[in-house]
Amino acid sequence: MTAAVMDFRSTTVDPGLGEDQLAFRTAARDFARAELAPHAARWDAEGTFPRAAIARAGDLGFCGLYIAEAAGGAGLTRLDAAIVFEELAAIDPSTAAFISIHNMAAWMLVAHAGDAVRAAWGPALASGAKLASYCLTEPGAGSDAAALAMRAERVGNHYVLNGAKAFISGAGATDVLVVMARTGGPGARGISAFAVPADSDGIAYGRKEEKLGWNSQPTRGISFSDVRVPAANLLGGEGEGFKIAMKGLDGGRINIASCSLGAAQGALDAARRYMGERRQFGKKLAEFQALQFKLADMATQLVAARQMVHTAARKFDAGSGDATVWCAMAKRFATDAGFAICNEALQIHGGYGYIREYPIERLLRDCRVHQILEGTNEIMRVIVARHLLNTEEELR
Repeated sequence: MTAAVMDFRSTTVDPGLGEDQLAFRTAARDFARAELAPHAARWDAEGTFPRAAIARAGDLGFCGLYIAEAAGGAGLTRLDAAIVFEELAAIDPSTAAFISIHNMAAWMLVAHAGDAVRAAWGPALASGAKLASYCLTEPGAGSDAAALAMRAERVGNHYVLNGAKAFISGAGATDVLVVMARTGGPGARGISAFAVPADSDGIAYGRKEEKLGWNSQPTRGISFSDVRVPAANLLGGEGEGFKIAMKGLDGGRINIASCSLGAAQGALDAARRYMGERRQFGKKLAEFQALQFKLADMATQLVAARQMVHTAARKFDAGSGDATVWCAMAKRFATDAGFAICNEALQIHGGYGYIREYPIERLLRDCRVHQILEGTNEIMRVIVARHLLNTEEELR
């Protein structure tokens, strides 16, 4: 292996991408190198939420990628968004993942809100001037999201919310919460969705969680005590919240899978550089066949994962009936592969991979949680298995 090796990142681009999509890739890559790369390690070490950098991402349209143009967004496809998130995550998976979650929550609000709420929040969310959090998980309802206990009672022209949410990305630093709460009986059909201003009376934020990774974005629990929300802030109709949440998660799974692709690509790039520079036993690491084969397997896994994610995105964009199962398969495969590739890259670096002077350990820490959130990979297997076995149960 020599310096004549082709530029892997430019020669493994999805052949189905158009000129506009290649331009999005370049814009996102340039932004990540200019705005994220100089600061990502410090943000991670200090636990700094880079609101100013996210606002600059908003200036490029990255905070409203698939929000409709009429509401101030870029009106792009989920495939376009996947391309952007991958490039951002190749430098900083934590910040990229928050931007992806904001996009998901903002899209849910804009797509399902009434005209007044959409007008009040849509442009500000799409521009990054305001940020959104997604509030589904509860202390007693993680993978079993349909078992959530938080309630919203209709009282005149308002709903009154009581309950708690857990592990909320951006909590305490965002401006609006997309909240799932129970307005009816047990099960998925009793759940509704609401747009709740994050500074509403009765909302209290827990301590900032100390985490393995994702340190550039705060994670907190949120408690709601008699929080009054105008009835107009209901998203969709009563009882449609779980369906809205799952539609958001289908797209969110593509997003987080794309962030895993980015972390893996960043790790692979670092491993290739290191193998060309580091010498042992009188030879460059790149001359050892065992490491050449390891690198080849990493690249093959990454390309396979990218093709699966892009296929899922195209299915979602086309409204295919099997989009949900494709999103689940892509999320499972890409997040597992992404973590494995980062782990192999760390191994290639040896002891240097374990210290913070190099980006590998941060990429590995940041992408580990991707196997858990937006539905654990075990739940992704449940979705796929139910589809394959054609059970009568709901796939979600």
